[in-house]
Amino acid sequence: MPDMESQNSTVYRGEEIKVLANEAFKARKYAQAIDLYTQAIELNSQNAVYWANRAFAHTKLEEYGSAIQDASKAIEIDPKYSKGYYRRGAAFLAMGKFKEALKDFQQVKKLCPNDPDAAKKLKECEKAVMKLKFEEAIATPESERRSVADAIDFRSIDVEQQYSGARIEGDNVTLDFVKNMLDDFKNQKCLHKRYAFQIVLQTRDMLRALPSLVDINIPDGKRFTVCGDVHGQFYDLLNIFELNGLPSEENPYLFNGDFVDRGSFSVEVILTLFAFKCMCPSAMYLSRGNHESKSMNKIYGFEGEVRSKLNETFVELFAEVFCCLPLAHVINDKVFVVHGGLFSVDGVKLSDIRAIDRFCEPPEEGLMCELLWSDPQPFPGRGPSKRGVGLSFGADVTKKFLQENNLDLVVRSHEVKDEGYEIEHDGKLITVFSAPNYCDQMGNKGAFIRFEAPELKPNIVTFSAVPHPDVKPMAYANNFLRMFS
Repeated sequence: MPDMESQNSTVYRGEEIKVLANEAFKARKYAQAIDLYTQAIELNSQNAVYWANRAFAHTKLEEYGSAIQDASKAIEIDPKYSKGYYRRGAAFLAMGKFKEALKDFQQVKKLCPNDPDAAKKLKECEKAVMKLKFEEAIATPESERRSVADAIDFRSIDVEQQYSGARIEGDNVTLDFVKNMLDDFKNQKCLHKRYAFQIVLQTRDMLRALPSLVDINIPDGKRFTVCGDVHGQFYDLLNIFELNGLPSEENPYLFNGDFVDRGSFSVEVILTLFAFKCMCPSAMYLSRGNHESKSMNKIYGFEGEVRSKLNETFVELFAEVFCCLPLAHVINDKVFVVHGGLFSVDGVKLSDIRAIDRFCEPPEEGLMCELLWSDPQPFPGRGPSKRGVGLSFGADVTKKFLQENNLDLVVRSHEVKDEGYEIEHDGKLITVFSAPNYCDQMGNKGAFIRFEAPELKPNIVTFSAVPHPDVKPMAYANNFLRMFS
């Protein structure tokens, strides 16, 4: 048995490392904090605080699956440790699992009956669960659901004389209109609903006609730009266009999902991307991300923002149009571009992705779910997802997928990166993330990738965040979630 002095020394060292981890956390260096909490846990695995603190750091990196595991361990060590239940409840909540979150907050209230903060959060959680039950009770069954788009006649909507914003003359979205609209958005003016309907409905028609896997052909000597998550950061989107030019036939873009949520200018972002798609379909390619879904939009702000800036009909319309977005793209038969990542099984062919019936909300498992949610890992094989949805996959999985489909490279997004990008899996996988200083707090750069045919060598451009009006991220998000952000 180790002597008492040795045990005390280990405990003391664990506390020292916890202090360093707390400092890293305060400096928003969450990955570093996780590494340090892990070191503290290795020295003293029976300290519930270390596990709960690491859970909190995982939550900040949106690794909700790992946060739930760590918080559960803290609870196992000390069933009366209220912070364990609190951290796990917050992670369940972030995943939209309101009923599980409610149980944890009930436990927090039981352990801390006089804590006003615990009482407030429990009350908000109860309201969220009640709302969910009500929505489930009144929901129309999928089989009976009608398209909201088919019921909208935008031409019958009058434009008031006093409206001074951008106007679409006739049926065609022009570059002049888009530039006027961008100027209006820059000055925090809204687009008239008639024109917003026209843009979204025209985009829907185009997206519906596409396959689930879209092939892109870049002629020799021409370039093509791939952007990652934008997450409602409209002013950073404008900066991308300043740095790299507006989308056009000669300067085409692919935006690789997660256009909306978190950032509070998501309506401006989505209408901008859709307007360019209408103006010139070959100038703008769009791929679905995990945030182009009802469950995410309900929690992370897009739904509330659409209600505030447009109306309830648009909430349903965007949900419908998001189900039309393709799931992946292949550039010149060589570069596979997808929001999340690869699969839990070997042998997936491009023809399997093409055959996915994507016109639905994302399922919780299967190929479509994995395309939207999965992440690379630094070790071989496959592992559970840090997020609690999808999986983690290693370099061997990437290599095999590329070989079997005669491809050279995977480009994906989905994860914030300090430099805006990261090259992994022996150079065969690049993550690109285009929302700098994500949520106004991560301090990361953004990036985009330029490819030029025929070589298709990735040229990565990084950029920093630009100022935006004083509207905080998550300003339109679920009240309850804002308490934890």
